[in-house]
Amino acid sequence: MTQLEKFQDLPLEEVIGDRFGRYSKYIIQDRALPDARDGLKPVQRRILYAMFREGNTNDKGFRKSAKTVGNVIGNYHPHGDSSVYEAMVRMSQDWKVRHMLVEMHGNNGSMDGDPPAAMRYTEARLSAIASEMLRDIDKRTVDFIPNFDDTENEPTVLPAKFPSLLVNGSTGISAGYATDIPPHALHEVLDAVLMRMDKSDATVEELMTVLKGPDFPTGGTIQGTDGIRQAYETGKGRIVVRAKSGTESLKGGKEQIVITEIPYEVNKANLVKKIDDLRFDRKLEGIADVRDESDRTGLRMVIELKKDIDATGVLNYLYKNTDLQISYNFNMVAIYKRRPTVMTLPKLLDAYIDHQKEVITKRSEFDLQKANDRLHIVEGLMKALSILDKVIKTIRASTDKRDAKTNLKEAYKFTEAQAEAIVSLQLYRLTNTDISELQKEEQELRKKIEELTGILTSPKKLNKVIKKELTAVRKQFAEPRRSVIEEKIEELKITKELLVPSEEVIVTVTKDGYVKRTSLRSHAASNGQEFAMKESDMLLFEGNLNTQDTLLIFTTAGNFVYQPVHELPDIRWKDLGQHLSSIVPLDDEEAVLSVLPVKSFEEEATIVTASANGLVKQSALKDYQMQRYSKPIKTMNLKKDDRMIFAALHTDEPEFFMATRFGYGVRFQMEEVPVTGLRTAGVKGINLKDGDETVSALLIKEGPDFELLLLTQRGAVKKMKPSEFETGTRAKRGLVMLREVKSNPHSVAGVIGVQGTEEIIIETEKGHRIPVSIKKLKAADRYSNGSFLLDEKTDGRAVTVYRVEQPE
Repeated sequence: MTQLEKFQDLPLEEVIGDRFGRYSKYIIQDRALPDARDGLKPVQRRILYAMFREGNTNDKGFRKSAKTVGNVIGNYHPHGDSSVYEAMVRMSQDWKVRHMLVEMHGNNGSMDGDPPAAMRYTEARLSAIASEMLRDIDKRTVDFIPNFDDTENEPTVLPAKFPSLLVNGSTGISAGYATDIPPHALHEVLDAVLMRMDKSDATVEELMTVLKGPDFPTGGTIQGTDGIRQAYETGKGRIVVRAKSGTESLKGGKEQIVITEIPYEVNKANLVKKIDDLRFDRKLEGIADVRDESDRTGLRMVIELKKDIDATGVLNYLYKNTDLQISYNFNMVAIYKRRPTVMTLPKLLDAYIDHQKEVITKRSEFDLQKANDRLHIVEGLMKALSILDKVIKTIRASTDKRDAKTNLKEAYKFTEAQAEAIVSLQLYRLTNTDISELQKEEQELRKKIEELTGILTSPKKLNKVIKKELTAVRKQFAEPRRSVIEEKIEELKITKELLVPSEEVIVTVTKDGYVKRTSLRSHAASNGQEFAMKESDMLLFEGNLNTQDTLLIFTTAGNFVYQPVHELPDIRWKDLGQHLSSIVPLDDEEAVLSVLPVKSFEEEATIVTASANGLVKQSALKDYQMQRYSKPIKTMNLKKDDRMIFAALHTDEPEFFMATRFGYGVRFQMEEVPVTGLRTAGVKGINLKDGDETVSALLIKEGPDFELLLLTQRGAVKKMKPSEFETGTRAKRGLVMLREVKSNPHSVAGVIGVQGTEEIIIETEKGHRIPVSIKKLKAADRYSNGSFLLDEKTDGRAVTVYRVEQPE
């Protein structure tokens, strides 16, 4: 062969496709998915068979795990030792399998996810029930194939005297397929098998009268019989598995929740940590302490509650937000007739029953063959004893064993097998007692042959044998059910009142974005004075709120921050608050616009927002209630050149007002603004001239003393009645509200709604803040430019006008 002939020129796609196809087939058929008959994956089957072959059974002593692993790798499973040992360990973990197939001495891991000791330290043997998986394997009950190096034979399936796939369940991921079959109670599964044998068309409904549903080794409560039924009918379904809990009373009117069972395959240590993190991060205020008090007597997790906290509410929150409650999704895929198949419950039972029929048939054929062979020998021996003297004479006259056998066959018509038995007969067997023993054995053999022939010719008798053996297994190995099944999946209702202790606090937010909550004690100690704030900053919101309330903080970028009050840092009145950007990520240009406290999102109200480009929108308050709020949430879908200028709660104000930089104002009914979802952009509220922008927007309240206060950039202020602007429709240019001045014309810095005797503050570009008492201002008309309240040259241009929301 030349160097060139060694290489093949093939397309890459073809080569990869072919190799991956073969690999996938191997993964699916011979690694990750269990067989529908014995419920085992190849590695598990090989471990059990290797231990059985070595005599490492439950009636003998334990043996080093490393010896078994080496044996499995050397003879049957040419893969890594860790994969074999891990599979072996899993079969010994009573929190992973319903009935352990391997018993192990030493550290075999824990529910906390601790790794097992190395295989050189642990010892193992087959469990009693594992012996049932291998019973009669030497009677040609299953097919054998050569191992990987053709030095030994290995079974393609085990006889499996109990339905291991349903009893111990299985989980695996292969190429294109995954499987999740939960464990079940042995006695229930066997009852279902017996029912299906009695009635081959038994429905899932009927089978579920005996097989109620999964039964996890870790116990817990299973909810959702509809999900179980769907899984049994289709192979796929969803149930909820919940921890078993109770409460205990402590001194001082406190309680503690005690968890004694957790959902299947949940890591206990991670679960305890997650609950403690909720406490530490103050997402769940009612918890005082979390401890794992588990010991050799059993699992015990303790969640100690603060005084007067309702355990039910805390539990519901934990069920919803931790692995104290999980969803289990059935995906019953198994290898059936050498191909991956989604199995229904009847199909799984039938696959097992058919396998048992095959096993018992093959065993009966083997036993029948053995019985016939023995009967043939017994008949020969009895015939020889009846003519003993002649036989002895013939043997004595022969030259050797071969000649003796030939002479016996010729003289008395014995067969080869009979002649062999006669010449091998020991002298003591020639006593009188032996003939009666042979006659007794003959009767027993004829009876056995009749029985075995009956099994092989009568399906009814075959079924009877299978039932009898399954009933014996049931009697020996059945254990009480561990999981409780409930029909309905409980809907978890979580109320803030149960999770967050009610406390009155003072909440403040500054223009620069510093937020904090302060206890009434700290506020009183400072007498409400000496509020900590940077010189350039100003107080935007101050309110007496409850820890069960929520703040909605709106930003100029069209977002809002959902901030439960109880999650705000508790900071003294004299100390600077926490910046909003350390709670949620904000853009560089994003600034705080307004703050709305919310007691209940069920209130019939909307939130109205407006943008500099003249858009306005309103969305239902209930849409603003969030479950996840780790980042700012979009409330107005703005274009890049736009920004939000207004956000407020709208309950009963009938009208809306928008003012532009060039001095146009438009007034229209709130009914004209449709209520839309959070992520919409809104509708046009005012039609802007080129270069103009909306500087202010406000809801017009009904009442004689409600007025509009306008500030110009030159520091002129005027009060106007809303009646100066007739109510029109939205998306209009609006009416002029400044008199035109040729040199240094006025432009609008801001318009706010005022009522009564409150004080407002004018802020200038130089950072000056000038307080103004409203009652000193006289009402003016639309065409006036108001009275100057500051000097543009000394104070700088006026930038904005606002009032601080004072606590009630």
